Amino acid sequence: MRHSVLAAVGLVVMWSSGFVGARLGTAHAAADTLLAWRYLVVAVLVGAVAVVRRPRLAGTEVRRQAVLGLLCQALYLAGVVTGVGMGVPAGVAALIAVLQPLVVGALAGPVLGQRVRPRQWAGLVAGFAGVAVVVAGDLGGGGHVLGYLLVVGGMLALSVGTLLERRWRLGTRPFDQLTIHCLVSCGVFVAAAAVTGRLAPPAAPGFWWAVLWVVVLSTFGGYGCYLLALRAFGATGASTLLFLTPPTTMVWALLMFGEPVGWTTAAGLAGCAAAVWLVLTRPGTRPSRPGRSTTHAESPARV
Repeated sequence: MRHSVLAAVGLVVMWSSGFVGARLGTAHAAADTLLAWRYLVVAVLVGAVAVVRRPRLAGTEVRRQAVLGLLCQALYLAGVVTGVGMGVPAGVAALIAVLQPLVVGALAGPVLGQRVRPRQWAGLVAGFAGVAVVVAGDLGGGGHVLGYLLVVGGMLALSVGTLLERRWRLGTRPFDQLTIHCLVSCGVFVAAAAVTGRLAPPAAPGFWWAVLWVVVLSTFGGYGCYLLALRAFGATGASTLLFLTPPTTMVWALLMFGEPVGWTTAAGLAGCAAAVWLVLTRPGTRPSRPGRSTTHAESPARV
């Protein structure tokens, strides 16, 4: 029981750290600079382990995992981190990102041939309505429209990647999957930063603190806690815990950056809470026991 609680708390805190890290890093450098150096560090570490382990993967598996890495990490993070750098509050970015499981649930019907219940559609509408209230309130205060569109675009890229992952069901080991995704993302972000002339890191110590933050807490801490939560709660339970990241991120942002939590934000959180209840509960049935359905984990919203 104690380990399960620690896994749950660790997952929520570590996953929320990514949105805070994006805010920390983009205060000192452009988003592509932060992401390039984050993934350079990560690629060296996971690449060194891969050289020692020498995993045997089929060519088709590697290519498909590369596509998933492009969608689920490179494009997703490019949208979210750039949006935060343009002024989207970290908590609001987390709120938009957490809509991803709802979008996947709604699109699973037409894309994968799965039945979508009316409650799931109602949940999707409630979730989008909640986020719309928050975003409208922020835009009314002078927020940048493009920043919000980038975060939404990143969330949609992650949703597409998750649907492809469900369709392909590759069964790649988690560390091998992480390695391929990180190497692909490293190539994308380093190339983007080099083309724009922003690859050179700033001298500010705060930038390297942000890089250390997102490498240790967000990448390895978040992914590691997610695997622990999968063992303790199953795929559905672990994904459900991620819906606690927006309020957690908002508390961090309030304490660290002074980002206020207004009534529109509270209303948006209420709408997302209703969405979670509608999507993840079935009338007259009990929730599945923890520890089941852990063999195939879909890509959650991560930063």
